[in-house]
Amino acid sequence: MTDQSGTIESHPLRAGEDPTTYPPTAEFREQANINDPSIYWRAAEDPEGYWAEQAQKLSWTKPFTEILDWSNPPFAKWFQDGELNVAANCLDRHVQAGLGDRVAIHFEGEPGDTRSITYAELTHEVKRAANMLTSLGVEPGDRVAIYMPMIPETVIAMLAVARLGAAHSVVFGGFSAESLRARIDDAQAEIVITADGGFRKGRASALKPTVDDALALHGGGSSVQKVLVVERTKNDISMTEGRDLWWHEEITAYDGEHEAKGFPAENPLFILYTSGTTGRPKGILHTSGGYLTQASTTHRDVFDLKPETDVYWCTADVGWITGHSYVVYGPLANGATQVMYEGTPETPDWGRWWSIIQKYGVTIFYTAPTAIRACMKVGRQVPEQYDLSSIRVLGSVGEPINPEAWRWYHEVIGAGTAPIVDTWWQTETGAIMIAALPGLTSLKPGSAQVAQPGIRVNVVNDAGERVERGQGGLLTIQRPWPSMVRNIWGDPERFIETYWEKFGDMYFAGDGARVDDDDGDVWLLGRVDDVMNVSGHRLSTAEIESALVEHNSVAEAAVVGATDETTGQAVVAFCVLKSQQTALTPEDAEAALKAHVAAQIGAIARPRQILIVTELPKTRSGKIMRRLLKDVADGKEVGDTTTLADTRVMSTIQEQIRVP
Repeated sequence: MTDQSGTIESHPLRAGEDPTTYPPTAEFREQANINDPSIYWRAAEDPEGYWAEQAQKLSWTKPFTEILDWSNPPFAKWFQDGELNVAANCLDRHVQAGLGDRVAIHFEGEPGDTRSITYAELTHEVKRAANMLTSLGVEPGDRVAIYMPMIPETVIAMLAVARLGAAHSVVFGGFSAESLRARIDDAQAEIVITADGGFRKGRASALKPTVDDALALHGGGSSVQKVLVVERTKNDISMTEGRDLWWHEEITAYDGEHEAKGFPAENPLFILYTSGTTGRPKGILHTSGGYLTQASTTHRDVFDLKPETDVYWCTADVGWITGHSYVVYGPLANGATQVMYEGTPETPDWGRWWSIIQKYGVTIFYTAPTAIRACMKVGRQVPEQYDLSSIRVLGSVGEPINPEAWRWYHEVIGAGTAPIVDTWWQTETGAIMIAALPGLTSLKPGSAQVAQPGIRVNVVNDAGERVERGQGGLLTIQRPWPSMVRNIWGDPERFIETYWEKFGDMYFAGDGARVDDDDGDVWLLGRVDDVMNVSGHRLSTAEIESALVEHNSVAEAAVVGATDETTGQAVVAFCVLKSQQTALTPEDAEAALKAHVAAQIGAIARPRQILIVTELPKTRSGKIMRRLLKDVADGKEVGDTTTLADTRVMSTIQEQIRVP
């Protein structure tokens, strides 16, 4: 739990936690990639040596001699005198090793269309796409925006941009035109790669019209020169002459010959925007050598990957960091065979995921607690209709997994034998930081457990002092790691202020955590700032409040993250309507304002509930007391109101509303 100041309360064993541990079976331990516990102390004694050893598993066009430069904290440089090509590490080297016929991606479209693409075929297509982008003027250091559904061309586009030494900015396909435009403008992207649409929830969902709307905003002037459009749904779209080009028409002019040049390890690889508490998204900058080192290492070790035999499936969208690290770069750098699915788990019915696992013989399955809870609601009778016996490792990502969902996942999907790796990490960390190693760790339902080898995390109090076992505090990372965020794009001051100012020499993750009484394992307690975690997606309360206040009928708005059984947190908004406005009545305001938020930010940010109130609870200094509103949204007894300018406000709000 967190109070308004961000201080974490200490906890004994919480309600619902499972005191039972699940050690690896002797059979699993024997075959595991990592089954020697000395890896932890060896990496702790010489973390730089450990990461250099991992980096050597990649292919470098110019070997590095310097491991870490931390001379100008918090701006780290890893392997900076080395050079490599990220795309060649994901593709060419596997083909050169004789693995060209290995399937890289089993693609499953939501309507049922399928494609299996080998490493040789994927390499060929990325080379052609790189040639096409070069002809459109893309050079090293340029930025390319990608706004795409979950189809192979999305991966091809990302790798083609990386191959050229440019940086991509992938924007989740559910974001609105305004959100897309803000990201295009911040990165000054000159090319947008999109699709006519994608299939989702049984229908074609348009994407290209959103790009058109984005580029028409603010008078139409933007940095974008060309828009490449992949044909997926064949829905009717408009093409602007001179600007818009069909991918399939343009790429026919280019062959599959393209030499991958080496680029410095600190060359920007991608910018990925994440919500910030100021309402303005942060462009998280990741570079090449260190990022690929840690993404591939953690993918290999945490999931116990056997690329010769495993079929891996991460259900994340590439628009999020999980899709970058554990759909694109980690798996392909490791030569894995993976499944890529376009749609949703309930289309055409709730058996879709399980039928895909059965069809392709998926052995490693990585998804979010939100999805697991949704499947729990439907019932075990659905997955029990399918043969899931191929599964040997399960993963969880996006938020802490509650013990009840953990046990269901373990018993129903993992047949009571597959270990679950509950992974904690962030857009900013680039790769997994805390997780079990399945051949070593005795699993605890609900706990992220232990820092990865070479990573040092610490739970501290507000003064930066390490808390005792059994206590709660703030989760920090104590030394640089290879895949760490290098900067906020174009805003180094904000980078320092956001992540380093609180403790100076420690990265503050923004999450609360506590440590076990018995062995010091880590339990995550959620965000301590005003960023919500909805279905594993981080959303800023300030960004949603800004959208609500932009409606001409709304005077004030306060947004909180309420506990939600399915999504972890859900958006609940309290709005005060302008006294003179006549456009909205309190009765019709909720539907109208929900639609307004979805149009401004995207459907992912649509509030679960909007409550129309006459006043918001504020301190004498005018600060809105969101903690009290969260109590109301959660149906709890309202806490201390003595600091309010008007202590009667909360009573009035409670009388006005009915929490379902």
